[in-house]
Amino acid sequence: MSDATLAPTPKAKVFARRLLSTVVLWGVVLSTLFSGNRFLSDYVFLILMVGLAGTGLAEFYALVEKEGMVCFQGWGIFGGVLLMVGTFYHFQGKLGENRTPSRVNDFESLFLILFVLGLCARQFVSKSNTKGILAISTTLFGLMYVPWLLNFIQKIHFFPGLEGRGKFYVLYLIVVTKFSDSGAYVVGSLIGRHRMIPRISPGKTWEGFAGALAVATGASLVFAQVAGEQLPGMTWVHAILLGILLSGAAVVGDLIESIFKREAGVKDSGRFFPGIGGILDLLDSLLFNAPLMYLYLRHVLTRP
Repeated sequence: MSDATLAPTPKAKVFARRLLSTVVLWGVVLSTLFSGNRFLSDYVFLILMVGLAGTGLAEFYALVEKEGMVCFQGWGIFGGVLLMVGTFYHFQGKLGENRTPSRVNDFESLFLILFVLGLCARQFVSKSNTKGILAISTTLFGLMYVPWLLNFIQKIHFFPGLEGRGKFYVLYLIVVTKFSDSGAYVVGSLIGRHRMIPRISPGKTWEGFAGALAVATGASLVFAQVAGEQLPGMTWVHAILLGILLSGAAVVGDLIESIFKREAGVKDSGRFFPGIGGILDLLDSLLFNAPLMYLYLRHVLTRP
């Protein structure tokens, strides 16, 4: 094998691929959200989110199996899709009262109870799996880790009382999170010297973490200023706090996925996007940011 084959891809080229893949994918998602067409902004957006959640969950279950553990992959993916579709129809007013955030949370709680019961029933009829506790645990965790966390984006989009402006908070969330990723990668690549947790992710540095905080907070302030009244309740103080909160959680989310990949012995969760890897590699920093953004929106920005 030639040296050219073994040579690592230059960091600048990797970053360019990562940036292009990110812009293309989220450009498609956000273009449906802001299309102005009800069918596109609601139903096509739902289809895209379900596709991301289902594919990311399949990648997670593949990591589980590579670690030599068992799970009910089909049941988990079916449950994840059902959860997101059910939340969507709840916000459309077709599954009961939808005027307060607590009602959709009650719906999700009921769904999770039924999902766990369904997992137990699935183990009852299994003829080959003798590790029921492990299969139920990994399947449930996968559903909570990918579709349930990602589902908070829908809850932000349809947040009651925002009069259609929830989509601007979705855009804000994605912009700040992705600027955090870019800041961490660029600063870490240029001046990173002190590794954060090398046993989990050798490439993550404290300098990169500082870059994530600085770039994301700057992006948060600029976006909040430009968006103005489209982000109800947002002030420069909230923009700074959210910039720090979301960038820090984005780095943690990235590290959490790194744990799963390292234990499974793989570099990427998949190969869907050049420079990024799989869907889960693209979503990892958003998964914990989405619920944090939702909770901040509900309990701080829209508090009476």
